[in-house]
Amino acid sequence: MQIKFPFDANKPVAGEASVELDIPIDTVFLFIGEQFFDNYPKWAEEVIGFEPLTGKQVFIGAKAKQIREDNGSQVESIFEITDYQPHLKLIFQGLSAPYKHSYLLESREQHPLTRLTFRFELLELEVFMRPFEKLIRSAIEDGAETTVENIKKLIVVECA
Repeated sequence: MQIKFPFDANKPVAGEASVELDIPIDTVFLFIGEQFFDNYPKWAEEVIGFEPLTGKQVFIGAKAKQIREDNGSQVESIFEITDYQPHLKLIFQGLSAPYKHSYLLESREQHPLTRLTFRFELLELEVFMRPFEKLIRSAIEDGAETTVENIKKLIVVECA
């Protein structure tokens, strides 16, 4: 007999945040996309170890290993770039852990010039963690806000 839960155990828990940048989309994508392997550890402050595994060129299938400080623990994972479209998006997904990061760019004719949206998805959540889903979602949303603010600060300083 299969147990029925009042929730979908495989439903992702996600959060996203956006920021408007008074910087052309080409410049923003250069920083986030083309120079990802150099800049990611700068804006992801919880990353304490980072190693590109396939060189520093960004392409679909490129892999990297990261070590993150997470609530006092070090968590190592390997991820792979799964979608890379210049000036539009960069998406990577964990191979050794169930997560997905999406960086989406929109060019705007009016001021500011570029809208950056970051989305983090925890693709699976252990059954025993489901009662804490709202708390986890809140933490993910806070992390997404921090990520876009960190990127904005870095881009303004490095690309101004």
